[in-house]
Amino acid sequence: MDHRAYPRGWRGSRHAWCGAGMRNAVPHRTIPGLMPRYVAFLRAINVGGHTVEMAKLKKLFEQLALAGVETFIASGNVIFEAGNGSATALEKRIGAHLEKSLGYEVATFLRTPAELAGVVAYRAFPKPAAGSTLYIGFQAAECSVAVRKQVAAMSTDFDHLHVHGREIYWRIAGRFSDSKVTGAKVEKALGQPTTIRKVTTVEKLAKKVG
Repeated sequence: MDHRAYPRGWRGSRHAWCGAGMRNAVPHRTIPGLMPRYVAFLRAINVGGHTVEMAKLKKLFEQLALAGVETFIASGNVIFEAGNGSATALEKRIGAHLEKSLGYEVATFLRTPAELAGVVAYRAFPKPAAGSTLYIGFQAAECSVAVRKQVAAMSTDFDHLHVHGREIYWRIAGRFSDSKVTGAKVEKALGQPTTIRKVTTVEKLAKKVG
């Protein structure tokens, strides 16, 4: 056996040396830019008396070995990269970690850059309405036809609601605080948690990760 490739005085086998080298190897680190990218929309991260600084939120995501973590506005939006795997499983993993670390439930909804671009491109209300503001709600699963109809039936002259895919589009003809439809009522009709963002925030995020 040629020992020139091994430490001086080594008398073991090549396989033994490889094993020793592996035991002393530097742990693998994820490299940003080489994995699927996601945007996480977090529900109720900074409401109900709770306040989480974005630096802390970033660290909580990094504790899960997620790469390229970046927060966007203090409303609970996090951009990151993760290895291969189910987005649904990743949602649950992040949500469980946040709940354990913060002490309260934080529903988590993930979207890829392509999915987010589709959300922004979709026109729930073809006719523009002067003075109105559009909000988009994110949820975990698509709704049944019956649920979509039930949500649409909640629309008024002031509030217009439309469910498409895993999002709800909510156009308000004025201030959000003046709406007769509440987020709690919307969630009850949907039958699942949702987190709502102003369309301008979603557009900025889509542009940033696109």
